[in-house]
Amino acid sequence: MRKVKQRPSLRLTRIAWFIALALSGTAPVYARDYFNPELLETGTQTAGADLSAFEEGSQAPGTYQVDVVINDQQVDSRNVEFKSVKNAAGEDVLEPCLSVALLQSYGVKTELFPELGAEDACANLSAIPDASYDFRFNSQILALSIPQAAMSPQARGYVDPALWDNGINALMMNYSISGSSTHARGGNGGSDTNSQYANLRPGINVGPWRLRNYTTWNRDSNGQDKWDTVYTYAQRNIVPLKSQLTLGDSSSPSDVFDSVPFRGGQLASDDDMLPDSLKGYAPVVRGIARTNAQVVIRQNGYVIYQSYVAPGAFEITDMYPTGGAGDLNVTVKEADGSEQKFTVAFASLPVLQREGHLKYSLTGGQYRSYDRTVEKTQFAQVTGIYGISHGVTLYGGVQASSRYHSLALGLGKNMGQVGAFSVDVTQASAELADDTSSTGQSWRIRYSKNFAETGTNFSIAGYRYSTRGYYSMQEVLDGYGENNIMDNRRRNRAELTMSQSLGGNLGALSLSAVREDYWNSDKSMESWSASYNNSWNGISYGLTYTLSKNGSAGNYGNSTSYDKDQMVALNVSFPLERFLPKTWASYSMNNNKNSGTTHSVGISGMALENNALSWNLQEGYGSNGTGNTGSLNGDYKGTYGEVTAGYGYDKSSKRLNYGLQGSILAHADGVTLSQPLSETNVLIKAPGAKGVSIQNQTGAKTDFRGYTVVSNVSPYRKNDVTLDPSSLPDDVELELTSRTVVPTRGAVVRAEYVASVGMRVLMTLTQANGQPVPFGALANVEGHPGQGYIVGDAGQVYLTGLEPKGNMIVKWGEATDQMCLVKYSLPSNEANSGVIMSEQSCN
Repeated sequence: MRKVKQRPSLRLTRIAWFIALALSGTAPVYARDYFNPELLETGTQTAGADLSAFEEGSQAPGTYQVDVVINDQQVDSRNVEFKSVKNAAGEDVLEPCLSVALLQSYGVKTELFPELGAEDACANLSAIPDASYDFRFNSQILALSIPQAAMSPQARGYVDPALWDNGINALMMNYSISGSSTHARGGNGGSDTNSQYANLRPGINVGPWRLRNYTTWNRDSNGQDKWDTVYTYAQRNIVPLKSQLTLGDSSSPSDVFDSVPFRGGQLASDDDMLPDSLKGYAPVVRGIARTNAQVVIRQNGYVIYQSYVAPGAFEITDMYPTGGAGDLNVTVKEADGSEQKFTVAFASLPVLQREGHLKYSLTGGQYRSYDRTVEKTQFAQVTGIYGISHGVTLYGGVQASSRYHSLALGLGKNMGQVGAFSVDVTQASAELADDTSSTGQSWRIRYSKNFAETGTNFSIAGYRYSTRGYYSMQEVLDGYGENNIMDNRRRNRAELTMSQSLGGNLGALSLSAVREDYWNSDKSMESWSASYNNSWNGISYGLTYTLSKNGSAGNYGNSTSYDKDQMVALNVSFPLERFLPKTWASYSMNNNKNSGTTHSVGISGMALENNALSWNLQEGYGSNGTGNTGSLNGDYKGTYGEVTAGYGYDKSSKRLNYGLQGSILAHADGVTLSQPLSETNVLIKAPGAKGVSIQNQTGAKTDFRGYTVVSNVSPYRKNDVTLDPSSLPDDVELELTSRTVVPTRGAVVRAEYVASVGMRVLMTLTQANGQPVPFGALANVEGHPGQGYIVGDAGQVYLTGLEPKGNMIVKWGEATDQMCLVKYSLPSNEANSGVIMSEQSCN
């Protein structure tokens, strides 16, 4: 032990130096630094503070919020109790209290080490040979080193099911309302039109159960209303089976058979419960609008998305999932009344599974068609996909109803550097509505490969051929309705999605295409889209080509019209940061085969805190009689929802469109209004902390009670939800600003933050003898149990959450003369003025 000797004039400097070393973790390792309490005593002060806990960088025992890291991988963030124990050298150190059950959830093979102790007791880590821990106080990290032999093998992205949180009981309502009002102008004989659209997605969460409904409403210019229920279902996870149980309206999986909408029950594997290496596919809708256009997207006959876009290339990535598959039929309604239609393939990747893994689905119920005249036929479907050795996957399934039977068998193979493919055949027999029977086959092959060395990525490449006698289940069952036509049965189908990086600064190319032809029809459906994108010195530019041919054939309703359109779009955008922050200027050119060429220039940007407001202003001119066009659009995302509005005009009309989106969440702590909910959400509870921004959530802030909802979270994964400390009000401090949650699918998980609401004070405490309260004393404010504040140099202590008046007990020992009472009174008019400086007497 080394005793520090120093001159009185250097006392405070030396003390500060030792404290800095202790807190920074850079204290010399060759000797133990000893804080002599006598050096802190002055005048008549008779007893010093006990500073032994701070020797050698140690900290006082207690509970600390730490990130738990095992073998350099973070596995948890939680409150951990640390106890003071003697190490081999007889020194006091802090030892974490981690239960055996908790270690098991982290993947430690606790069953191999019975000497760890009881399941709920603090584990004896020394029972695991070569295991060690390191509490890094500065960064609040508890680093554990566990031999690999003592750890269960876990795939990348694995999260122990014991950490999955089913969330709270809640009632919710997601709503999206949009509409437009168009007025004819210029004496072109047009008429005024008005239309409105809304979708409502109410739901209930009770334990692991989720009840969901998706209802849409349309009103056309004639005042005709139409309601549609896309689905209503109850769902819950079955953790031991890594599956979802669904009761009600849904759609069967599309990896083996074409997806079939049903009303009944389904038990199917949920890939999100598996590590990140197995993920699904979802399409992105890209297109080009010539004017201020309305975009309507249908799937299986239902309108699932409707919005308004400005002239130029657009991209839609925010569609709410409908729980099924089926191509997306896109209609772009231009301001001049013309329409372009194209199809976006809802394709799937090659059917592959890891060795020893089974993916399955069991479906039964009534066939559910958007056409209410179709008979409700009972059917059942079973599919299975199993990975065997050498990268081979076997899969198949059976479909059965009174009018249709099919059997599918397939093989998938991972060929390493060559890519992955799957091939399957479906044999089907059907009883058609005209009382005839038909038998046929459908062959399908799918391929995927990412060529890293050339920057080429074939996301989807597929081909299907069906014989004349082959019918899918949906085609047959739709035949038993009033509006069915069988002319456009699919014969061949090919689909492709790929991207190509050109390397260096040369940009990238992308291509997507789908083509179908049909039995008993000479029409074919084609949708092509090719684009090139690049940037240079902050200037981004792109060239896009689209072709759509017979986009409505065989897709929905009774439409069999033949249409063909080609468009080319050039877009250039460059920042105006030097003149206007968060602002960009743009130029676009759209050439349409049928409607000529349109040029437009525009300016767009973001404004307000956290980029809550985005806006766009465009002015253009078109050939072939199009004339002048213009538009102004804005989108505001706030605490209680999202508002959109836009105005556009051309020579024949002017249109105002508007929209409102948001959600209502009722829970045990009240009702919270917020931006639209996603499938899985987090309820932030920080009572008293109003107006606090959420990181990575544009425009979202806690409401007047300190509540809001975060929607961009992933089920069965660790999600860090962080409040922005820079947006805290002056009278609020948070104990922690980040929480980690692991929600199950559809859950509303509560992330609770402890807010200290009140004055922030730097208080100087003086004893009755005129001397400052000793360094290291502990101050406790009445009414704030569990919160202790350490007194620093010269009797100064930083306090938060104080009321204007109150009492505080200060202790620096157990004797009666080592404690005192502070009755403080603060100026209430300085409550929101930042940190208040105050001097108080401690008697």
